[in-house]
Amino acid sequence: MHPSNAPLPRTLVVIPTYDEREALPGTLSRLRAAVPEADVLIVDDASPDGTGEWAEAVAAQDTSVHVLHREGKQGLGPAYLAGFAWGLSRGYAQLAEMDADASHRPEQLPRLLEAVRRGADLAIGSRWVRGGAVHDWPLRRLLLSRVANLYVRFWLGLGVSDATAGYRVFRAELLHRLIAEDIASQGYCFQVDMTRRARARGAVIAEVPIDFDERTEGASKMSSGIVREALVKVTSWGLASRAQRLRSALG
Repeated sequence: MHPSNAPLPRTLVVIPTYDEREALPGTLSRLRAAVPEADVLIVDDASPDGTGEWAEAVAAQDTSVHVLHREGKQGLGPAYLAGFAWGLSRGYAQLAEMDADASHRPEQLPRLLEAVRRGADLAIGSRWVRGGAVHDWPLRRLLLSRVANLYVRFWLGLGVSDATAGYRVFRAELLHRLIAEDIASQGYCFQVDMTRRARARGAVIAEVPIDFDERTEGASKMSSGIVREALVKVTSWGLASRAQRLRSALG
């Protein structure tokens, strides 16, 4: 049952996939058990391992599961934007994003949905607030995530502890405004960009503590290119913001 004991607003969970045939079945099973009222959209980038075909077979048996096929590997940001546009065009009231590999525990999704029910426009599942935790990560990944978030805080001052987090729920009204803009970010950077844009529009952002588990199936999609993109774009956004404030101060 949803924590409020009230009917869950029409909800879509968007899960991007690329070669997640091993991990997706378990994640989807857990998600359907945790939030059976929600619909699920698998956004597959033509996975060579048959993820999309497997998802289609599930969707043929379960009307709450849908599949959006894209032509080739186009990246995380565009996958989410395509999924959000699909969901908004079909009238969903709130849209969630989560990983296919169960690094985000499906059982904790109701926490984020409850934060939106209580007034947040964007609920972020945070690893770095009190009560949040990361399990079985190597030291290198821990340091990368912590340093990335400190870097974002220094340049952008978003007031968010985990701006790179990928476990989120958006209120549809906010997403309509955000995806109408030109968003071309990927990976970590996509999550920071969406947080930055939401904050600039006065959105109410809530961070909800979650447990983040290292994946046990499939391979991580993290790459040096994703890290470089985040470094360059966050720096440029920060410099532009500071230049704008200076111009405003000088009249």
